Amino acid sequence: MTARTDVILPGATLGVMGGGQLGRMFVHAAQAMGYRTAVLDADASSPAGLVSHEHIRAGYLDETGLAELARVSAAITTEFENVPAQALDKLAESRPVAPAGRAVAICQDRAREKAHFVACGVDCAPYAMIDTPEQLAAVSDDLLPGILKTTRLGYDGKGQVRVQTRAELVAGWDELQRVGCVLEKMLPLAYEVSVLVARGRDGQVVHFPLQENLHRDGILAVTTVPAPHVTEAVSQQAYAAAHQIAASMDYVGVLCIEFFVLQDGRIVANEMAPRPHNSGHHTIDACDVSQFELQVRAMTGLPLVAPVLHSPCLMLNLLGDLWFPGGASEQVEPDWAAVLALSGTHLHLYGKTEARKARKMGHLTVTGTTPQAARATALQVAAILGIAPF
Repeated sequence: MTARTDVILPGATLGVMGGGQLGRMFVHAAQAMGYRTAVLDADASSPAGLVSHEHIRAGYLDETGLAELARVSAAITTEFENVPAQALDKLAESRPVAPAGRAVAICQDRAREKAHFVACGVDCAPYAMIDTPEQLAAVSDDLLPGILKTTRLGYDGKGQVRVQTRAELVAGWDELQRVGCVLEKMLPLAYEVSVLVARGRDGQVVHFPLQENLHRDGILAVTTVPAPHVTEAVSQQAYAAAHQIAASMDYVGVLCIEFFVLQDGRIVANEMAPRPHNSGHHTIDACDVSQFELQVRAMTGLPLVAPVLHSPCLMLNLLGDLWFPGGASEQVEPDWAAVLALSGTHLHLYGKTEARKARKMGHLTVTGTTPQAARATALQVAAILGIAPF
């Protein structure tokens, strides 16, 4: 058999834009496969920078930093959807970049994102763009109640306001500093799911089993796999839509698409993230290949394999609130010993020294022999840590 010459093999350096926890887990996966890593992030104590072979301390648009990342890397990815697309385009002048800047640019802008869903034949919630007072005044009453979201830079519940009336809509736009926004009609939801796909340079696509997600205050709290309420029809709709969306962008890498499942069984696309995703963290412990390994495989041209869920699981997000039990003023380390005494618990902390309210400090995946066993243990974990039951 003749070896492929376009594959980037272990031993090479893989670059990543962004030094957060997603970058950290990508670095761990790449290093486990024998790659060197380089992280570009201005924060000297960034979670990914602390564990990478090289840490280039520079901003995303710093020309010297970008040139250095390109110099040392054989291929480059991003761990953060708000990395400027033009920075990825600049890097792509000399190195393979996955995902490409044009795909990331679609995901960075809710207007472009929704237009892309529609162009792919994928339903999304009825919406209106609001960039001017005239557009605000012209909003149809049919879109209320709704959720007003900034067009750019919103995530984890930031940059969005729920509005019930026209008066609240006006006040909400003022609260969001009158930046460009999209108003989405609130729909009768049954539950929320996400699907992770990985697409290679050759167009091959694989996906993980559908994940059912519980959000609190706009932040993912719990992911359950297998998804307990999902029907085969919903699964097939979500997989088909995700594959179509990825192919239409000529996407390379891991892509997450979140869907609302309505009470009548229809699905509508909510948003997408051009990177591994919080709802896919369970894949490290519950699947035979993680979302981060698939990101490595996609960007290097290695074969993609269809991932297999070997253990039912629940993933719990660990937010900074847990370090201040009962509203304590001083930071207190949670009782990890009690948690880890339970069979099937897998703790992942992100190396952040300062806990803050709503800050993602880590996650914990609970695996079990059955979905019921995993859920029972996860509820014990929640009781120990002070997480509200689910």
